[in-house]
Amino acid sequence: MSGRRAATRERGLLHSLGLGLSVGLLLLVAGLAAVLIVVPKVAGATPLTVLTSSMEPRLPPGTLIVVKPTPVDRIEVGDVVTYQIESGKPDVISHRVTQILSTSDGGRSFITKGDNNSEPDAKPVLPEQVRGTLWYSMPFVGFVNQIVNGDARSWIVPLIAVLLLGYAGYMIATGLVQARRSRQRCRAS
Repeated sequence: MSGRRAATRERGLLHSLGLGLSVGLLLLVAGLAAVLIVVPKVAGATPLTVLTSSMEPRLPPGTLIVVKPTPVDRIEVGDVVTYQIESGKPDVISHRVTQILSTSDGGRSFITKGDNNSEPDAKPVLPEQVRGTLWYSMPFVGFVNQIVNGDARSWIVPLIAVLLLGYAGYMIATGLVQARRSRQRCRAS
């Protein structure tokens, strides 16, 4: 039997399993990057994480929601809107529009309510508070978004970089060892 066949057989199942896991992890990371970063950036949308249970069962805590800017005149009853709690402040809420109010001058405001709340929100939402409507959501992915964009970012990004560099070093060392063994087998044959 040639040295190449013996080396291939030696790697066998563990090599295939490792390769499959590596490819699967790469595809998962690429898919998450697309969902969390690329698609929202291209569309001008904002990824947010649901933190409370007010929109359960459809949008439980930990759900990633992507909010796309929407003209106020296109918002309809039943849409989930994301709006500032107070105009000009960064904190936002995402609730469903239950009623649209019209003013005598043609302006609009919205009555909103969390799906899991028994009462509508205390104050009508004004057009200047609206940041957009729900475009799409992904359960549990919001936790990843919180980690990547939250307070943990300062240590998680360097940790991931170190792990990736360590994995790259391991793969290079493994390749060099395998190449050396192959050369030694060829010389011995």
